[in-house]
Amino acid sequence: MAYQSLRLEYLQIPPVSRAYTTACVLTTAAVQLELITPFQLYFNPELIFKHFQNRISLCPRLLNHRSHRIYRYCRMLEEGSFRGRTADFVFMFLFGGFLMTLFGLFVSLVFLGQAFTIMLVYVWSRRNPYVRMNFFGLLNFQAPFLPWVLMGFSLLLGNSIIVDLLGIAVGHIYFFLEDVFPNQPGGIRILKTPSILKAIFDTPDEDPNYNPLPEERPGGFAWGCKFPVVGCPAVRLHCVLSSVTSHQFGQPYSHHA
Repeated sequence: MAYQSLRLEYLQIPPVSRAYTTACVLTTAAVQLELITPFQLYFNPELIFKHFQNRISLCPRLLNHRSHRIYRYCRMLEEGSFRGRTADFVFMFLFGGFLMTLFGLFVSLVFLGQAFTIMLVYVWSRRNPYVRMNFFGLLNFQAPFLPWVLMGFSLLLGNSIIVDLLGIAVGHIYFFLEDVFPNQPGGIRILKTPSILKAIFDTPDEDPNYNPLPEERPGGFAWGCKFPVVGCPAVRLHCVLSSVTSHQFGQPYSHHA
């Protein structure tokens, strides 16, 4: 029973959030089980671009307070402003990952996962400006201040804030190009999700003008008939013949008293 509940809860997670969280968990588990080492994952431009080694530096180590943050804000984004726009959400991941890799060439960051998490938090906070937040029951503030509060907390713990600043910078670039600039006078939408991503991840909208062929219609109704097909066989035959001769297959069945 517990397994079924856990499985149902897992399958209810939106697809992109589920895939990313699962990848992070599996990466962390592989490190803890010593199947791989952090030295195989850290961001090293020389090994990536010169020796073509694949390094999953965008997956953070989950055995800390960041695990819940990744799951929560990634899921809230996908179920909120990206609801029904899976391809756009995937494109945000790709755009953010590209910028972080590019900026990572100029700053001495070993792992980019925490910066990626801050990016997700930043985009969510800017798209939910009126949500009230509470930090450890001590500080109340509105959502747009959340990334800065987290950065201040990292500073109090003695951690480098370069990671937080990188996530905030990338998140702000995406938010500005996607939500701010297109709505300015003379602004245009620069970030456009490629059609191939839409074809892969988005479900095509159902055509409201679609009119199924007669053989696709459910049985039991005389489609095109202007009165119910009940009673004697003569009435039913007259109704069917009327539908055929007048080409009224496109008319919905309606009941007249």
